[in-house]
Amino acid sequence: MKIRNLFSLLFLGAVLTLHAQQEKLVPYDALLSEAQYPFPVHYKSINNQKQHLKMAYMDLKPEQPNGETIVLLHGKNFNGAYWEETAKALSRNGYRVIMPDQIGFGKSSKPQQYQFSFHQLAENTMSITDSLQISRFILLGHSMGGMLATRMALMYPGKIQKLILENPIGLEDYKRFGTYQDIDRQYQDELKKTYDSYKNYMLKFYYDNHWKPIYDRWLNYIAGWTVSPDFPITAWDAALTSDMIYTQPVVYEFDKITVPTLLIIGTRDRTAIGKAFAPKALQPLMGQYQNLGKDTQKKIKGSVLVELENVGHLPHIEAFDRFIAPLLKFMH
Repeated sequence: MKIRNLFSLLFLGAVLTLHAQQEKLVPYDALLSEAQYPFPVHYKSINNQKQHLKMAYMDLKPEQPNGETIVLLHGKNFNGAYWEETAKALSRNGYRVIMPDQIGFGKSSKPQQYQFSFHQLAENTMSITDSLQISRFILLGHSMGGMLATRMALMYPGKIQKLILENPIGLEDYKRFGTYQDIDRQYQDELKKTYDSYKNYMLKFYYDNHWKPIYDRWLNYIAGWTVSPDFPITAWDAALTSDMIYTQPVVYEFDKITVPTLLIIGTRDRTAIGKAFAPKALQPLMGQYQNLGKDTQKKIKGSVLVELENVGHLPHIEAFDRFIAPLLKFMH
C-alpha cells in the first residue's frame, strides 16, 4: 500500500511539474508577435506563388566594419534569434550579420498553401541581400539551414564567398532508411507535440541529456505555439517543411560545390529526419555525425573539417567558444 501511495505521489509530482512548465509558456501567435528578438526586426515583402508574404530578418551592423557580410541560416526547430551570441561575436570582428527567418518559420509569414523547396527559400533569402545591395557574402547554415546553404552555394556560386556548414542535416539520404510519411500524417504527428516532447527530443539528440537554463529560451519559441490557437497553422507549415527535407536531398551534389567550405561538426549529434519511422534495425545507423562529417569532407573538394568531440547538434549554443574560434579563423 505504501509503495502504491509512493508511486501515486511521484506521478502526481510529475504531472504538476509538467503543468507548471506548460503554464510558464507564452502562447505565441503564428508570427511570434510578442516574442522579443535580440536585435531590431525588419521585413522584406515577397510576392511569389500568387501570395504576398513577409520575410523577417535582423541586420546587425558592426561599429568598425571590415567590409564583409555574413548571412546566418537557422535550423528547422529554430529561428534567427538563436544566433544572438554568434552575431555579437561576428559584429565585434567587423562583420555585418544578416539573420533571416525563413518563410514558414519564426516571425515570417506562415502560408498554408505553398510549394516549399530549398530553391524557393534560396531565392527568398537572396531577395533580402539584393534589396540591401549586398553583392557577395559569407554563408553559414546550421541544421536545415545547412541544406539551404548548400543549395544556395550551388545556385549562386559567384555570390557566396565562403560556405560554413554547422551540423547540417541532409548529409545522408533519409529516404534510404525510413518509410515515407505523407504530409497529412506528418501534420497529425506535429499536432501531438508539446513542451515536454520537444524538450525530450532536444535532450536526447541535441544536449546528451544535460539541460542548461539558456536552452529554455530557444525551446519556448516553438513550444509556445503548442498552447496557442494558432498551433494548427504552425504545425501545418512544420509538416510541409519536413516533407521538403525528406524529399529534396542535397547529399548527391556536394561534389559540385566550388566555394571554400568549412564543416563544423559536433560528433555526438545523432539527428536524422524520419528516424522514428525507420525500421528499428536501421535507426542506429542514422545520424552518425562522427562518420558523416568525414564522408562529407571527402565529397566537397578542398573543404576543411573541424570536429568537436562530445558536442551535439548545436555547437554555437552548447560549446560556443569551441565553435567561434575555428569559424573566425576560416573567415579571416
